[in-house]
Amino acid sequence: MGVPKFYRWISERYPCLSEVVKEHQIPEFDNLYLDMNGIIHQCSHPNDEDVHFRISEEKIFADIFHYLEVLFRIIKPRKVFFMAVDGVAPRAKMNQQRGRRFRSAKEAEDKIKKALDKGEVLPTEARFDSNCITPGTDFMARLQEQLKYFVHNKLSNDKLWQNVRVYLSGHETPGEGEHKIMEFIRSENSQPGHDPNTRHCLYGLDADLIMLGLTSHEPNFSLLREEVRFGGKKSQKRITAPEETTFHLLHLSLMREYIDYEFSALKNQMGSNYDLERVIDDWILMGFLVGNDFIPHLPHLHINHDALPLLYKTYISVLPSLGGYLNENGNLNLRNFERYMEKLAEFDREHFSEVFVDLKWFESKVGNKYLNEAAGLAAEKEAASKDTNKNEHSALSLAALTSSEQVIGEGKGADEEEEEDDMFETEFRQYKRTYYMTKMGVDVVSDEFLAKQAKCYVEGIQWILHYYYHGVQSWSWYYPFHYAPFLSDIRNISELKLTFDLGKPFMPFQQLLAVLPAASMELLPECYRHLMTSERSPIIEYYPLDFKTDLNGKQQEWEAVVLIPFIDERCLLAAMDPCNDKLTKGEKARNRHTECAVYSYDHELDFTYTSTLPQLFPDIIHCHVRKANIPMDAWQVQLDHVSRRVDRSALYFCGFPTLQHIRHKFYKKKSGVVVFQQSSRGENMMLDILHSQDGETICDDVAAQVLGNSVFVNWPHLEEARIIAVSDGETKFYLEEPPGVQRVYDRPSTPPPTKVTCLSDKEQKEWVKDVQGITEYFLKRKGIVVNETAVVLYGQLLTGRKYVPKANGVVELEKQWSKQVLPFAYQTVVKDIKAFYSSLTCFKSLDELFPPATTVFMVGNPYYGAMGEVQDSQDVIKDGRVRVVFNVPYEPQLEHLIQNQHKYCVKYSPGYVLASRLGITSYLVSRFSGSIFIGRGSKKNPCGEQKANVGLNLKFNKKNEEVPGYTKRTEKEWLYSAAVEELLAEYLDRFCEVFDTVSRNSHDDVFYEDDIWPGEDQNGAEKVTEITSWLKSHPVSSISRTSCDLQVLDSAIVERIEDAVDKAKVKKSTKKVRVTVKPHLLFRPLEQQQGVVPDPDAEYRLFDRVVNIRESFTVPLGLRGTIIGIKGAEREAEVLYEVLFDEEFAGGLTIRCTSPRGYRLPPCALINLSHGCRVDHTSHKLTAIVKPQPVAGANYNSHRQLAGLNHSPRSPFVPTQVRGRRMHTIQPSTISLHVSPTKTTTEFEDLIASLKISKGNQQTPPPPVPPQAPANQSDGPLSPQSFAMVSIRGTDWLNSQTSNGVCKWFITYVLSAVSELACVCVGLGMAPPEFSFIRNRQVTLFVCQVKLSNGLMVHGPQCQSENDAKEKAAFFALQRLNSVGSGFPLPPPIYPGVGQIRPPPIGAMTPVFNQQGQCLLSQLDCMQLN
Repeated sequence: MGVPKFYRWISERYPCLSEVVKEHQIPEFDNLYLDMNGIIHQCSHPNDEDVHFRISEEKIFADIFHYLEVLFRIIKPRKVFFMAVDGVAPRAKMNQQRGRRFRSAKEAEDKIKKALDKGEVLPTEARFDSNCITPGTDFMARLQEQLKYFVHNKLSNDKLWQNVRVYLSGHETPGEGEHKIMEFIRSENSQPGHDPNTRHCLYGLDADLIMLGLTSHEPNFSLLREEVRFGGKKSQKRITAPEETTFHLLHLSLMREYIDYEFSALKNQMGSNYDLERVIDDWILMGFLVGNDFIPHLPHLHINHDALPLLYKTYISVLPSLGGYLNENGNLNLRNFERYMEKLAEFDREHFSEVFVDLKWFESKVGNKYLNEAAGLAAEKEAASKDTNKNEHSALSLAALTSSEQVIGEGKGADEEEEEDDMFETEFRQYKRTYYMTKMGVDVVSDEFLAKQAKCYVEGIQWILHYYYHGVQSWSWYYPFHYAPFLSDIRNISELKLTFDLGKPFMPFQQLLAVLPAASMELLPECYRHLMTSERSPIIEYYPLDFKTDLNGKQQEWEAVVLIPFIDERCLLAAMDPCNDKLTKGEKARNRHTECAVYSYDHELDFTYTSTLPQLFPDIIHCHVRKANIPMDAWQVQLDHVSRRVDRSALYFCGFPTLQHIRHKFYKKKSGVVVFQQSSRGENMMLDILHSQDGETICDDVAAQVLGNSVFVNWPHLEEARIIAVSDGETKFYLEEPPGVQRVYDRPSTPPPTKVTCLSDKEQKEWVKDVQGITEYFLKRKGIVVNETAVVLYGQLLTGRKYVPKANGVVELEKQWSKQVLPFAYQTVVKDIKAFYSSLTCFKSLDELFPPATTVFMVGNPYYGAMGEVQDSQDVIKDGRVRVVFNVPYEPQLEHLIQNQHKYCVKYSPGYVLASRLGITSYLVSRFSGSIFIGRGSKKNPCGEQKANVGLNLKFNKKNEEVPGYTKRTEKEWLYSAAVEELLAEYLDRFCEVFDTVSRNSHDDVFYEDDIWPGEDQNGAEKVTEITSWLKSHPVSSISRTSCDLQVLDSAIVERIEDAVDKAKVKKSTKKVRVTVKPHLLFRPLEQQQGVVPDPDAEYRLFDRVVNIRESFTVPLGLRGTIIGIKGAEREAEVLYEVLFDEEFAGGLTIRCTSPRGYRLPPCALINLSHGCRVDHTSHKLTAIVKPQPVAGANYNSHRQLAGLNHSPRSPFVPTQVRGRRMHTIQPSTISLHVSPTKTTTEFEDLIASLKISKGNQQTPPPPVPPQAPANQSDGPLSPQSFAMVSIRGTDWLNSQTSNGVCKWFITYVLSAVSELACVCVGLGMAPPEFSFIRNRQVTLFVCQVKLSNGLMVHGPQCQSENDAKEKAAFFALQRLNSVGSGFPLPPPIYPGVGQIRPPPIGAMTPVFNQQGQCLLSQLDCMQLN
C-alpha cells in the first residue's frame, strides 16, 4: 500500500527523521525484513519509458539474487532474514491492483504506438509485461523455485548466512508482503521470551511502512530504502554496486519523539491522561484519511495542500473533550471518531466559502446562479422532476452541516446578511449535490444514499485499522465507490454496527482474472482467456479496452482515479467454474495456497540440491539446509494483545538516534530545510539547542574533559569520535602524539600529552569558517539551531575495530579512528552516555585469531598484499610469530602502457577550438552542450509553462558533473572531445534555425517554437519532437554522467589493460612461499573489522594494482585488479575506487570495460599492491610516468588536475589527502630551464608567471650547477613550455645568483614574439602561424589575427602599427597556448623531420625554485640564442 507524497512530506516536516547513509554507516540489526515486490519490479523493468528495453528471465533472476545479497551484506542481520513476496491480496486491495494494471497496459500500448508512428524499429523479442508480477503466473512460479535455490545456496556456502533463520513467504502464501511481515513481528512480540530490545530493519519502498512499523510500538525499528530524489527525472539506473548506493534510513525512534512534539499542546491540557502510545495510534488513523490503497481520499483533502496539519490541529482541539482516544488498538471508537469528524467538517465549509466568493464574482459578471453550468442544468432538471422545492431540499437534509440548519424558502430574510447566509447554505448543499451526481452518477442524492456513503467509509476505516493491527478482518470486503463522501456527510455514525465476514482469500487464478486487463491475457491459463475477449462472455463488461481517468484534484497522472467497473465476485466465480476442469496438471499446481517456510543451516545434513536452471545456477553438491513449513494460522495473535512498552532512556543503542541527549526547545517554522535536493515549502519542526546550565563554556575546561577521549558527535545521529584538538578561536589545545598513534586517554593514570598554542590570523579565519559551516549544515539540513558556538572540537570518527597483538600472545579488539580530522560544535556533542555494542565473537589470543586454514593478507614487505593460508604455528606462536603459506601470482606488466597512455586518451579541446572548426561562436558551443529550453507559443505570447530541453546535456555546472568521452571540466573552462564536434555538426546540419535563434537572443533563458519556426506552414511542436527524438536515439543519451571529481582512465586504455591482464594469465606462474610472520603484518578479513582500512598509509593512483580483502561480498576474496577511476568524497571512508578486476564474476559491472569485471570499492575493501612496491626500497621497477603535460595547469590545486594520469614518485604531482578529498600538490617542476627574475617586472615576466610553475613545498634545494652549453640535443628536445621560456625576449631581467654568491649569470634574448610563436609551433609539430590584419580607417588603428593549424584563432589589441599589432597578437597566442591545458589536441607532424614532443627523460629532476621563490639554473637548458 502507498500513501502518495506522504514520505516526502513527513521527511521534510521532521528533518532529522531520515538519515542519508552509506553502507559503512548502517547500524547493527537483529532482524531484516524485505518487501520483495519492489525489488522484483526494479530488477525486471527499471525503465518503462524505454520501449526498446528487453531483458531475459535469467538476467532478471540473477539481478534479484544480486540485490538480495547486497541488502543482506549491508544490513548483516544477526537472527532473522525474512523475504516476503505478495501473495493473493484481500478483495479491498484488488480494486487498486486492477486499476494500476489496466493503466500500465494502456500506457505501454500508447508508448509502443507512438514509437511506431515515429518510424522507430522495435526489437522482435516480446516486451516484459510487468503485470506478470502477480500471484499465480508462470513467471512467479519460476521465480519462487529460483528463490528456494538461492536460499539453499547461500545457507550452504556463505558463512554470514549460517547463523540466521531465513523465512521465505512466497506468492503462494496469501497476503501482501509487508502485512505478512507484520504478522510475524506481532507473533514474535507476543512470545514470553521476546527481547524488547530487538533491532528491526524493514526494507521497502512504500510510505505506509512508517505506519506499519509504528503499530508494533517497538523502540528500535528502522526503515531502509534507496535514496529518493525529487524535482528531477527519475533515476533510471539499474542495480549498481552497494558501496555507491545511497540509502535513506528512517528511524521510527525519532518518529515517535517527533509525534510527541507535534502534539505537545495536549500534554499541557490532559496532564497524566496523555499517553504517547495512544496518540501514535491515533496519528496512524489520521494518515488514512488522506487516502490509501483501500479507500479514496476525502474531497479536497490533499497532502500538498496542507491536509495533515489540518488533521493534527483539529485533533489537538477535540481530544481533551473526548474522554478517550479514536483508535483503541485497532478498534475504532465510533463516538469519539464522530465528534472528531464533526469538528473536521468545518473544513468543508471553509473550502466552499473560498469557492463561493469566486462564484459570487462570476454571478456578477454573467448572471448565472451556478459556477458550473453543467451542474446547474442537472440540478434544474432534478428540481423539475421533483415538482416542488420542498422535496428537493428534503433530499439534501443530511447534507446540512449541523442538525439545527433548516431549509430556507425563497422569501427574503430580515436583513441582507441573513439572506447571504441562506444563499451560502443553499449553494453549499447544491455544490455537494453536484459532486455526488457528476462523480458517482446518481440521479437522487437522498438521505439513504448519504447514510450508505457514511457507513461504507467508516467501515473502510475500521477494516484498515484491523488490517494494520491484527491482520485481515474480511477477505471479501471492499469499498464499493471510486470517490469518498464529504467530511460533513460522515454523520450519525456512533450507533453503527460494523460486522465483517472473514471469508476466504481468492485462489491465484481468481485474482488473476479479477485484476488483469485483456492485454495481459497471455498470463492466464488458456482455458480462461476467452472470458476477457469473447463478446458472449458473461463478464466481458469488466474488461473495457478503453476507459477514462479522473485526476480528482490531484496533479500527477499516476494519482488519477481509473474509472473501470468493480468486479462482481459471484459473477466472476460463476463464469470461471465451467473452465476449471480444463486446467492442466501444472496449472492446477500453481493454483493453490501454501505455507511460509523457514530455512536454517544444519551441518549434519549433506545432500545434493538440484537446480532447475543448471545452465545458469549449478547444482548444490553439498547442501546443508533444513526446511520447516509454518502453518498459516501459526502467527495469529489474540486481538486483546498489546505490545509492551520499554524504558530505554538509560541505554543508547548505537545507530538508533534519539533527541533526548541534548537540552533543546522545539517549534514549527517555515525554514526551508533541504532534505530532498531543494528547500521544503511547508513548516519544519525546528530544534533549538539551549545554553548550557553550567554557565559559560571555557576552552580550558572543555579540553580537560574531552581532549584525548571519545565522545559522540553529529547529534541526533550520533557517531563516536576521538577528540584531538579543542579551540575557542584564539587558543588551541591539541594532542602531541607520535605519527601513527591514535590512543584514547580515558584513564587518570595516563593523561593526554597536551600542547597549547595561539591561533594565527589565518587559523582564526579558518576557525570562523568551521563555525559557519557547522551552523549552516545543522540549520539547513537538520533543522537544528545550534546558536552561538564558543568552542569547536576537532575529532576523528570511529571507522571500526581491529585486533591488535599484545604481549604474551594476547590480542585485543581496539577501536580504529579515521585519519581525517573534522570540526564539531561543542554544544552538539554528547558525553557520558552508556552505549550498547553487540557482543560479537571475540578472540582473546593469537591461537584463536589465526587458527590453521585461516585466510590472511600480508601488509608488510616482501609479498605485500599477497593472500595466504595460516599453517600450524604452535611451535612459533609463543614467540609472537605465525606461519603462513602465501600465493604470489604473476603480475601483468603495465609499465609500457603507463608510459604510452597519452596515445590512447580521448583528446579534449576548449570550446573556441570547436567553434572555429564549426564556424560558430564559442557561446553556441557552450550553450548547446548544456541545456536549452524551448517553450510553446512565442516570447510575446507564451502558451503554458511546458518546456522541452533540446540541449545535448553533456555538462552540468551546478551538479559538477561531466560525460566521460565527451566533456571534461578544468578549473578554468570546459573542454570537449571530437565526438562533441561531430554531434554539434550533425545538429547544426539538421536544425540550423535553432542555432540562429539562440545566437540572436543570447540573453534569453527560454526560446519559443513560434519564434524559431515562424512560418505558417511550419509546425514548431513537431520540430521540437523531432529534435528530442533524434537526441534520444543518439548513443550519448544513454551514457551516464559522472562527477567532475572523478579521475578516470578512458575506455581505450581500460581495454588495453584487459589485454595485458589476459596475456599475463596465460603464464599462470603463481608461486607459493612459506614464511613466518609477525602477526601485526597480517590482516584477517573479519566482520568486526569491516570498515577498517588494512593499511591507512596507502595512497592510491590510477593504474595501481589492488586486491579485494572483503569476504562474502560481490567481488571474490583475493581477486586482483587495476584501479581505473578514483571518486573523491568529503569523508575519507566514502572515497570510491573503480577497479577493473582480472576475472569476471557474478554481479560485476561493465565500467568502461568489455565484460562484467568492474566494481567500485571503498578503501576498507582493498590492499594496494603498487603501494607496497613503492615503499619497498629494494624494488626499482618503474611504476608510472607522466605524459607530456603543459605546465599551465601546474598549480591547479585540485584532485581534478591530472584525471587520466598516473603519477610516479618522480612526477611533479604528489597525491595528498586534504579533508578526505583526493587533492594534488605540486612538487618542484620538471621544466629544465632554471632562471631567477630580478625585481623589475615586464609583460614578458607576466607571461613567465602565467606558466604557473608552482614553487611547491620542496626541501632546501641543492646549489645550481654552472651552465654548460649542450654539445648536442641527445637528451631530447625541449618541452613546449621550456622552448617558449628560453625564447622569451628581453634583456637583463634574467639575473641569478647562488645563495653563497659564487657566480652570477645573465642571459639575453633577441627573438621577437612572432619568432617565438613560430618556434613553438615548429616544436609542437604544427605549421607556421598565419597573420592577417583588420584596419580601422577612421583612426588608423590595426588589429592582427593569428590562426594556427590546430584551429586556434586569436585577436590582438588595437595598435598604431602593423608590426606592433603582429607582436601583440603573437604574444596573446603564446599565452593562449600556455592556458590550453592537458587536453589541447596536437595534430600529426606536418614536417617529417620534426616529431611530436616526447616525455622528459626519466632521471633525477632538480627543482626549479628555491625556498625563497627564486629560479635556479640548470646546466642543460641555460643557453644563449643569437
